[in-house]
Amino acid sequence: MLDIPSSVRVDVEALLAAQNHMGVCDAIEQYAPVGKPDTMTAPHFPKVAGIDSTVPPPAHTVAPASPAPAPPSSPGAPGAPGTLIQDRLAGWVSDLTTLHELTERLARTAFMDDALHEVLRAGAALVGARRGLVVLEPADGLGPDTTVGLGLARADLGHIETVPRGATSYGRILDRTDRTGEPEVHADLLSEDGLDPRHREVAARLGYAASFALPLATEAAGRLGAAVWLYDEPAEPVERQRHLVGLYTRYATEHLARLLELERARTKSRTIAEELLPPRLPRVAGVQLAARHRTGPRGGGDWYDALPLPEGALGLTVGSVTGSGASAVAAMGRLRASLRAYAVMEGEDPVAVLSDLELLLRLTEPARSATALFAYCEPALRKIVLAGAGHSPPLVIGERRTEFVETSLSAPLGMLACWEAPSVEFSPEPGETVLIYTDGLLHRSGDPMDRAFARLHAAAAGVPRTIRNDPGAIADHVLHTVLPDGLDAADSDEDVVLLAARFE
Repeated sequence: MLDIPSSVRVDVEALLAAQNHMGVCDAIEQYAPVGKPDTMTAPHFPKVAGIDSTVPPPAHTVAPASPAPAPPSSPGAPGAPGTLIQDRLAGWVSDLTTLHELTERLARTAFMDDALHEVLRAGAALVGARRGLVVLEPADGLGPDTTVGLGLARADLGHIETVPRGATSYGRILDRTDRTGEPEVHADLLSEDGLDPRHREVAARLGYAASFALPLATEAAGRLGAAVWLYDEPAEPVERQRHLVGLYTRYATEHLARLLELERARTKSRTIAEELLPPRLPRVAGVQLAARHRTGPRGGGDWYDALPLPEGALGLTVGSVTGSGASAVAAMGRLRASLRAYAVMEGEDPVAVLSDLELLLRLTEPARSATALFAYCEPALRKIVLAGAGHSPPLVIGERRTEFVETSLSAPLGMLACWEAPSVEFSPEPGETVLIYTDGLLHRSGDPMDRAFARLHAAAAGVPRTIRNDPGAIADHVLHTVLPDGLDAADSDEDVVLLAARFE
C-alpha cells in the first residue's frame, strides 16, 4: 500500500481491482473522502454542467464488481498503484470535461430541431457510432411528433419507418408502460434469432449491423422520445460509454422538455396571430390582392387587412403594435377590429380613421404605441387616398416606374397628445401594383434603414416582366430578394407583412 494520508481512506488494491468495472461517477462516489480531508492531499472533483459527482449510476450501468486482491507491484513499475491511480483520475477528469463541453453545446440550442441534432451528434461521439436517429413522441400525446436523423437521408428514415413499430428499438422503448431507463442493445442485428424480416431487410439495405437505443425520459419530464445510434459493424458500447451517454441523455431530456414547452407556446401564439388576421382577401372589381405574413417565434403585433366598403370602394391597411408575445397579439387583434369599424363609418377620410384609432389606443392601451397606414381606394377610378402614422411609404411598381409614394412625416399612434397628419392622394396607372408593408421587412434584413430602403427599391425594380401581372408573385419576389438566404422564413423578433394591390 502507498503512504496515503489516513483521512483519504482509499483502499488502493480495491481501486485497482474495480478500475475496469466502474464509471467515473460511481468511482468518485465509492471512494469519496471520509471526514475532513487534508487541504493538499484530498482530491476535489467539481460539479460540471450540472452533473453531481456523487450521482448514482444510471439503471443501464452495471454495478461495480466486488473488490479482489491485486498482485503486488513495485512503486516505480509502470503498473504501480500510484501510476494507476493517476491514470484513473486523469480519465475521470477527461470524462467530466467531455460531458461539460457537450452539455454546454446543448445548452446553447434554443430550438427543438437544433437540440435534437446536437443530441444525436453528442451521443454518437460518446458511444462510438456514426449514424443515428431521434424519435420525438411526448407521452402526453400533445406533440409535436418528429423524427430527426444523423447520417440518414429522409428516404432512409422512411425505410426505417416501414419496419413494424414493435420490431424497432425506439418502438419498444416508446410503447413501454413503465418509465425504466433500460437501453435496447442489439450487438449483432443480422445474426439475431427472431429478428423481424422487414427489419433485417432494412438493416442490410442501409448498411447497419448493430444498434444502441436509450429512452429520452426522466421522472420530472416523463418520456419524450427515444434516441437510437447505429453501427456499421457488430458492436456495442462498453460500460464506461453507457454510463457517460446515460448521464448526458438525462441532462438532454430536461433541456428538451424545456424547449418542448417553449415550442408549444410559440405554436399557440402563432396560431392565435394567424386566426386574428383575415382568412382570405376579398374580391373587388378592378383590383387584385395578395398578402404575405411572416411572424416571429414569440408572435408579434403586425397586421394587415382588406375590407370592401360602400359604393365599390376598398380599404387597405397594415400596421404594427409595439412588443411581442401574447399581449402584443391580443392588442393587435383589438386595434385591427376597431380600425375595421372606423373604416366602415368614415373610410373616405383616412386621417379621421387613424385619429379615432389613436384616441382608442391612448385610452385603452396607454403603455403601447403603434404604427399604421390606411388607404381608401376607388378601383374604378384608380384613385387612392391614404394616411400614415409613423409608417414606411408605399411602393408603386409598374412598367415605367418604381417609386415610393411621397407621404408626410408623422409620429406613431400613442406618442403624442393628439395625432394628426395630412393625407396623400395619388393614382396608379393600369397594370401597376401598390405594395404596402411593415417595417419588419426592413429591420429583418439587418441593414441600416437607408440601405434597406435601397434594397427594397432594387428588388421591386427587378421584378421580372413575366410575373408583373400576379401580385402574389411580385410579393414573393420582393420578399425573397430583400431577405435572401432564408431570412424570409427564419425565426426572428421582427414580423413581416406585405400587402400587394394590382390595379387593372
